[in-house]
Amino acid sequence: MPYSRKVIDRFEDVLKNPAKHSVGRFNPNDADVATGMVGAPACGDVMRLQLKMVGNIIDDVKFKTYGCGSAIASSSLFIGMLKGRTIESAKQIKDKDIAEALELPSIKLHCSVLAEESIKKAIENWESKQPSLSEQLQEDLEPIE
Repeated sequence: MPYSRKVIDRFEDVLKNPAKHSVGRFNPNDADVATGMVGAPACGDVMRLQLKMVGNIIDDVKFKTYGCGSAIASSSLFIGMLKGRTIESAKQIKDKDIAEALELPSIKLHCSVLAEESIKKAIENWESKQPSLSEQLQEDLEPIE
């Protein structure tokens, strides 16, 4: 099962230039950072995606992926698709978009699924950090002293 030229080129560039591809991490305890971590038990691939948010906009992204070349290439391509998007827009990115862009063979489609699942988890994490509407209303109603 040969990798496509797109997978090989991206994987090799990630290895040569990890900072260019946003390999790394943010402090997960920062209020403006959302983290999603997912794994594919069948093959052992694991991806951690972190979003640095400014309001509802994804300002920056970091990732670490442990796995095959297709998993790393999928992660790298995916993070490039996220910067500058809103949460709602990021939810629209699908695994098939990544798979098609990298020409992944069917046996490696789980790598693009891993990337899509990581954004879902990061968004869940982000939404859990946001105050509920009732909490916001309560803060707005508190008297000023």
